[in-house]
Amino acid sequence: MPADHTPRRVVSLQPSATVILAAIGKLDRIVACTKYCVDVCPEAATRARAIIADSWTAKADEIRASRPDLVIAAVPYQEKAVAEILKSGARFLGVAPKILADIYIDIATIAGVMGVPERGEQVIVEMQHEIEAVRAGAQNTKRPRVFCEEWGKPLIASQKWVAELVEAAGGEFVGEAASQCAAREVFGEDPDILIAAWCGAGDRVPLEKIIRDRDWSEMRAVQAGRVYCIRDELLNTPAPTLVQGLRALAAAIHPERFPQSAGLRCIAGTRGQVREHHPR
Repeated sequence: MPADHTPRRVVSLQPSATVILAAIGKLDRIVACTKYCVDVCPEAATRARAIIADSWTAKADEIRASRPDLVIAAVPYQEKAVAEILKSGARFLGVAPKILADIYIDIATIAGVMGVPERGEQVIVEMQHEIEAVRAGAQNTKRPRVFCEEWGKPLIASQKWVAELVEAAGGEFVGEAASQCAAREVFGEDPDILIAAWCGAGDRVPLEKIIRDRDWSEMRAVQAGRVYCIRDELLNTPAPTLVQGLRALAAAIHPERFPQSAGLRCIAGTRGQVREHHPR
């Protein structure tokens, strides 16, 4: 039987890598990860693992203390963080996805490094089937215009893979993905639906406050009560969990065709009166 030369001790500085490792059945190889990894992948907390700094604040001493034979992190990072990762002396795999195709490559790459390429391919196929099933369910419907943001100050539109998911869910993505924009520009676009998925905010985006602060009360989406929060990790983690974010998008964009989804919160109201509503 050939020797197993795959990494035995992995340090994950990125939640997406942790989710991918869990999906391919290699979560047990992780010896250290970040607190954000545990937020996205709670099963990472089921055994003793060191909790260390992430891709942007990496510390060589923390990494070295875990004695890894592979570090997985994300780019772009601060130059200092790159230096710290390299200073640790461990092998280093960096991921930098922008679109869904990049995410599939990352899954295949990590699975290949871990010696289970067939499992990586299975995960990719499962994601693609889920996406195509939602796309089919949204066919022959009116395509509402959707503005989706990943950060509030400054206002930044969601990533390109989110724009792809919005299209799959039967919507038209408003604005330029992954770009900073002004609140007045979004108001001028007058989207039918607003979705906020702020990095690190979970499902705690203050929907009513941002509408008030940005003077968006007359926007079409607000008047129709179609303002939503989707849990951060469901849209901002480039990993298999995106299919859960897709279900939430589909429920927000076409509630007449898709059931309510976990991780989705809407704000319902009429002209001059806005209140939060948690769909069941």
